[in-house]
Amino acid sequence: MGEQQHVKFPQEVIDEYAALGVDLPALFSAGHLGNRMGVQIIEASAEKVVGTMPVEGNTQPYGLLHGGASAVLAETLGSIGSMLHGGVSKIAVGVDLNCTHHRGARSGLVTGVATPVHRGRSTATYEIVITDEQDKRVCSARLTCMLREITAKDADNLPDAGKDGGPVGA
Repeated sequence: MGEQQHVKFPQEVIDEYAALGVDLPALFSAGHLGNRMGVQIIEASAEKVVGTMPVEGNTQPYGLLHGGASAVLAETLGSIGSMLHGGVSKIAVGVDLNCTHHRGARSGLVTGVATPVHRGRSTATYEIVITDEQDKRVCSARLTCMLREITAKDADNLPDAGKDGGPVGA
């Protein structure tokens, strides 16, 4: 669970990060929380991020998908899109997330698709639509991230970034 070997990235993005010694799949993974929840990133670009999450293990006491789990999936996908938009010199920090829960899901996988609403120099906003296996909308979310310049402290936390004296965080 949580392995990211099959993520589809645009080749130019892979090349840009590889030149800095950054392990792109590890950098744009679901993170520790997303991994615990079974989030899988399927496709990732600044134009579209797709990911899935199992309902099992992510439910509230009534057996329905927990709204907080939908929020984790939404923020993960929107943050990845924002990070890819910001490029290698910036990090994305979520500043606003809202979710509307339309229907419950009791089993299977939910799929989230994040698409940009706004991509600027200092902020990026993504709409995230989460659907069940019958393609019925479970949740609509919107995430706005602040894009800020990466610092040396940030670079120390990136997987394999700048370990060979590369330019990240320099």
